[in-house]
Amino acid sequence: MAAISREEVAHLARLSRLAVTEQELDQFAGQLDVILQSVARVGEVAADDIPPTSHSVPLTNVYRDDVPQPCRLERKSGSVIEGDMLGFDPQARMLTFRTTLDGPRVELAFSRFCRLTLTTPLKPAPRMVNAPIERVPAAAQERDYTLHSDDVTPPLTGRTAGHVETSDGVYLFTPVNEEAALQRVFVPRSAYTRREFGPSAEEVATSRWIASPNDLLEALERQQKKPILPLGYSLLELGLLTHDQLYRALGGQPANVPLGEMLVNAGMITKADLRTALAHKMGYPLVDLNRYPVDPDAIAKLPHRLAVMYRAMPLLLHEGKLIVAVDKPSRAVKLQELQALAGLSVVPVLAPRAQIGLALERLSKDVWTHVAPLGMGFFETTA
Repeated sequence: MAAISREEVAHLARLSRLAVTEQELDQFAGQLDVILQSVARVGEVAADDIPPTSHSVPLTNVYRDDVPQPCRLERKSGSVIEGDMLGFDPQARMLTFRTTLDGPRVELAFSRFCRLTLTTPLKPAPRMVNAPIERVPAAAQERDYTLHSDDVTPPLTGRTAGHVETSDGVYLFTPVNEEAALQRVFVPRSAYTRREFGPSAEEVATSRWIASPNDLLEALERQQKKPILPLGYSLLELGLLTHDQLYRALGGQPANVPLGEMLVNAGMITKADLRTALAHKMGYPLVDLNRYPVDPDAIAKLPHRLAVMYRAMPLLLHEGKLIVAVDKPSRAVKLQELQALAGLSVVPVLAPRAQIGLALERLSKDVWTHVAPLGMGFFETTA
């Protein structure tokens, strides 16, 4: 007797939001039955007298010796000392340091310095053949930091592509070599009492994107009159580049290579980023899906399965028009061809690909489940 039925396979498919044919129900039922029988057979093995083990041989932790690392120490007095870090013990809050290759080892308490910088940058792993160039996503992660102390010393400032704060202090990562590498920075807890991190270029750009239905309708009215933007300006408005990155790119752009192609080849943006920027350059409005309110009437006009397939997020139903957020306008053209949307004009606006994916995933567990089923029947009855 089969361990799993066609009805159970259909139930699993519905839970997974998978469209499964009648023929596939029989096929998957047989395959799952074989898997379950194999698992049951393993469970029949007499193993009561066998002690559980995770490894066949004992394991012993092996630690490498500390390797001297070139570093720079800054003190509250403003003095800077160059040398090598020989050891770093956060639990004891002690640093082992030397100023010259043959100099003595000195044990320094964290309280005796205010910032430690390892001057040898961390670089990405070697590239595989035909793999894209990897860079720190500066526009999304890089931001200013300011660390204040209670005394009269000036605050510590700089740029970082992320941070980790512990009871010992804060670990920072400064982009160098045109965002191709990172310098590791440590500021002990004794050196600051308050910290501030500014917004990233992406966050600054996102704060100016459309976040309400009224603003969206006004932007669509202005779209036809909006001048074509330079590609660089669109990349800044999308938060895909920082101003410094754009200035460097324009300064080093060969005469016969388009800016977008050069940025993709350099690993500064992806091809998907470039497509979105080109659409924005032509005047398509930008929407921040993290702040835009969901319109249940718009959601009800587009099955979740199709929304995921075409990566389109329904935003607003207005005067016979279904306004959808896509990462490239051609997706909306494909949606318009569907019989399920007959009688509606699909109007595309732009949103980042990542935001669309997160919004579809988030709403699949909330709004879509309340407006209509997610299966094939919904497609057939939606007009």
